[in-house]
Amino acid sequence: MTRTAIVIGAGFGGLALAIRLQSAGVATTIIEARDKAGGRGYHWQRQGFTFDAGPTVITDPPCLEELWALSGQDMAADVTLDPVMPFYRLNWPDGTNFDYSNDEAALNAEIARLNPADVAGYEKFLIYSKGVYEEGYVKLGSAAFLDFASMIKAAPALMKYQAWRSVYSIVSSYVEDERLRQALSFHTLLVGGNPMNTSSIYALIHTIEKEGGVWFARGGTNKLVAGMVALFERLGGTLRLADPVTKIETQGDRATAVQTASGWRGEADMIASNGDMMHNYAALLIDHPRGRKAAKSLARKRWSPSLFVVHFGVKGDYPGIAHHSILFGPRYKGLLDDIYKNGVVPDDFSLYLHHPTATDKAMAPEGYSTFYVLAPVAHLGKAKVDWDGAFGQQFADAILDEVEARVLPGLKANLATSFHYTPADFGRDLSAHLGSAFSLEPVLWQSAWFRAHNRDDVISNLYFVGAGTHPGAGIPGVVGSAKATAKLMLEDAN
Repeated sequence: MTRTAIVIGAGFGGLALAIRLQSAGVATTIIEARDKAGGRGYHWQRQGFTFDAGPTVITDPPCLEELWALSGQDMAADVTLDPVMPFYRLNWPDGTNFDYSNDEAALNAEIARLNPADVAGYEKFLIYSKGVYEEGYVKLGSAAFLDFASMIKAAPALMKYQAWRSVYSIVSSYVEDERLRQALSFHTLLVGGNPMNTSSIYALIHTIEKEGGVWFARGGTNKLVAGMVALFERLGGTLRLADPVTKIETQGDRATAVQTASGWRGEADMIASNGDMMHNYAALLIDHPRGRKAAKSLARKRWSPSLFVVHFGVKGDYPGIAHHSILFGPRYKGLLDDIYKNGVVPDDFSLYLHHPTATDKAMAPEGYSTFYVLAPVAHLGKAKVDWDGAFGQQFADAILDEVEARVLPGLKANLATSFHYTPADFGRDLSAHLGSAFSLEPVLWQSAWFRAHNRDDVISNLYFVGAGTHPGAGIPGVVGSAKATAKLMLEDAN
C-alpha cells in the first residue's frame, strides 16, 4: 500500500521535502496558504517588473541539483543558474568599496588595499573556515539531532573550533582592519544571526561561498521555486494553493489529518510542516497538550529580527552597481545592539541592495532596472512601531534617500514604481511569530538539538522542516533540513 504524506507550506524547505518523499514513492500533497508557492521566496509582477521577495543569494547548487538527481533528472532542464561576480560589493560611508569574491588573487588585492598585514591573517581565517565547514556543514548540515546524546557526540569537534565564540570575535582574532572584520562577519545577518553573538561555526558560510560560488536563478528566485514545483508535479505530487491549514488533527499521540480554511480535510500517514514553529504549535496544535506545552517553551526563546524591504523599479541601466551590494552604516556593533537587544528603529542603516538586472535584464522592462533594498530591523516583540501607517512610509523614504546618496544618484527623480514589505507583513502573510524573518535566532544555545526537532518528541508521525529546525535559515539550511526530515520519515514509513 502506498504511504501518504501531507506537507504544510510550499517554501523551499517544504518543496525540497515533498520532492524527496514523492521521489521515494510516498504520495505527497503540499498545502500552501498563499496564492503562489515559495514561502519567503514569493514574488510579485508589477508594471513589467519582477520583484522577488527573497532569498536572493543562492549558494551550494549541488544541494539543489540533488533533488532532481533523485529521479534521474537534471536541474538544468528547469532552472538556469548564472554566476554572480563579485559576490558582493561592500561599501562604507567613507566611500571605500570592497569587491568580495572567490577569485583569490583579486580578493587578496582587495584585502591588501585595506591593510596589507591582513592578507596573512585572512589565509589563516580561511583554514579555520574550511575546518568548521567540514565539521558543521558537510558532516552535520543534514543530520537530525533528536536526542541530547547526538549533540554530545558532535560537541568535541565543534568545541575544537571554539564554537562558544562569536563569528565577529573569531574574525577579529585573524584580521585587524575594522572594515575587514565587518566584511568577513556580516554573512550571519543573511540567516538572521548577530555577528556579535552568533556561534563562530557560522564562519563556514565563507567556505560555502568560496567553494561553490554565489549564483542567481535566471528570471529570479521565483524561477527556482517554479522549477521545484514543476519537478514535484512531474513526479505525481499534488500542490494545493490559497488554502491555509487551520488545524492538525490528532488521535492520541498521532497526527491523522489536516483541516483548511476552505473546509477541505486531508488524511495522511505522515504530516510535516514547513510553517512557522510557533504557529505550528500555538495555532495548528492548540487542541493537543503537546501544542500548548511546546508553544510555551518557544515563547521563552530568542527570535531573529525582521526585515524592512523596499522594492523599486527605476528608469535607466546601472552597470556600475553590482548584483549584490552591502552598504555598511557608520555604526556596526551599536546598530546590531539596536536591532537585536534594544528594539530601537535606528536613523542610520546598514543596507543590502539587490540589483537583479545586473545579471538578467528581463527582470525589468527595456530601459529600466529592478532593485530591492532591505534593512534588518527589530522584530515586533521589541520594536513597537506602526509599520502599516505613516512611519512605514517615512522609513521607506529614508532608506531610498540613503541609497540615492550612496550609490544611485537621481533615484527619486527616475523612480517608476515602489512598494515596501514590513515586519507586520511577515506576520500576516507567513504567520511568522513576532514578524521574524528567520525564525529562531541562530545562537549556540538554540542550535542543533536545541532548535526545533525534525520529528516531534511526542506526536510520533509529525515532522518539521525549515528555518526553525537544524541547521537554520537560508536555502542550503532549509534544503539540508529537508534531507534530514525526509530520511526520518522514510525510515519511519518502512
